[in-house]
Amino acid sequence: MDRAVTPSGRKKVLRHVVRYGAPVALVLVAVGAWRVVPASGTLSVSRDQLQVVTVRSAPFLDYLPVRATVAPLNVTFVDAVQGGEVLQLIARDGALVKEGDVLAKLTNPQLQLDVTSREAQIASQLGSVSAQQLALQQSRTAEETQMAEARYNLLKAQRELSIREQLHGQGFESDANVQSYRDESDYYEQRLKRLNSARAQDMDVFARQEQEIVQEAERLRSNLSVVRDSLNSLVLRAPVAGRVTNFELQPGQSLKAGDKIAQIDSEGQYRLDADIDEFYLGRVAVGERATASFGDVSIPMTVSRVHPQVTNGQFRAELTFDKQPSGDLRRGESVDVRLTLGETHTALVLPNGAWMEATGGTSVFVENAGSRGAERITVTSGRRNPEQVEITSGVHEGDRVIVSSYNSYKNFNHLSIH
Repeated sequence: MDRAVTPSGRKKVLRHVVRYGAPVALVLVAVGAWRVVPASGTLSVSRDQLQVVTVRSAPFLDYLPVRATVAPLNVTFVDAVQGGEVLQLIARDGALVKEGDVLAKLTNPQLQLDVTSREAQIASQLGSVSAQQLALQQSRTAEETQMAEARYNLLKAQRELSIREQLHGQGFESDANVQSYRDESDYYEQRLKRLNSARAQDMDVFARQEQEIVQEAERLRSNLSVVRDSLNSLVLRAPVAGRVTNFELQPGQSLKAGDKIAQIDSEGQYRLDADIDEFYLGRVAVGERATASFGDVSIPMTVSRVHPQVTNGQFRAELTFDKQPSGDLRRGESVDVRLTLGETHTALVLPNGAWMEATGGTSVFVENAGSRGAERITVTSGRRNPEQVEITSGVHEGDRVIVSSYNSYKNFNHLSIH
């Protein structure tokens, strides 16, 4: 007959361990596996491969280093005003010239014939203008002569009338005889008035005609000067003082009107031309300050002109020296320039390094508590220079940020650091 057997205390403990311990063990194993196995989107990296810095507030130096080239401050191009054949070279490429110095002489027989013919035509027209001036003067003289005669005749008639009136008063002249002298005096008086009135009208006409004749003469003389200058332009002269460059004419070479023959660079006066990344186009303006380095010497400069055209991702800025450097500069020489874009101010900064290449300054990996992992955080970057990047949002002072290259894990959002 069966009977109940009371289990021992040891068996009871073992039974409870099996019943309740197994689930607990499974939970612990799962937690351990979760900690050991990386989550989705997580990459395991070695701390030795990382460069980590702490976000800090520091003075941000807003400047841009650029490579500039030396160029003449002023460049004047010399063109051929008239076509022709190079007859003689006077100057040489690289020579120093003064304003008005002869560079070369051209010859153009057809132009010489045209100038001679044109000069003869203008001379003939000037002769006609002179004849008009002479005729106008003769008309004026004739009117003045008529008026002088009328005044004389009037004076003589009035004197004779006065004598006759005295004789009439003494009874020696008849009334009829005195009246004839009075009529003659009235005639000459009326004639003088008519001549004065006509002369006043004629003077206005003469003044207009004379002005037109003078203007025509000036126009013809100006045309004659232009015609002669066209012949003088066969002698090529330096328009300004400086150094002749790109002057490569050869005797016998044919030139057309408008062909560039040389340029004259200002001697002893230079500027710097810098090609700058288009990213900074909105921040570089006329008046910005800069510093050019010539060995151990730094010379202050000012941005004098900004070309807005972008070519191959770059735009050009021209910088002028606040004072010309004492040493000799050569056209095309390269110079290091530090261009100041703004005033120094305090900001949250990170080193400008390899992390910028992969993210463009839009995100960073920030270490979490315990430094066992890092999370990708979206940030906003502001100004930058070769050493620093200004961070305007996304991280705080004291955060530890990975600044080494992100190329190996640019597609991951979590890093497990071991």
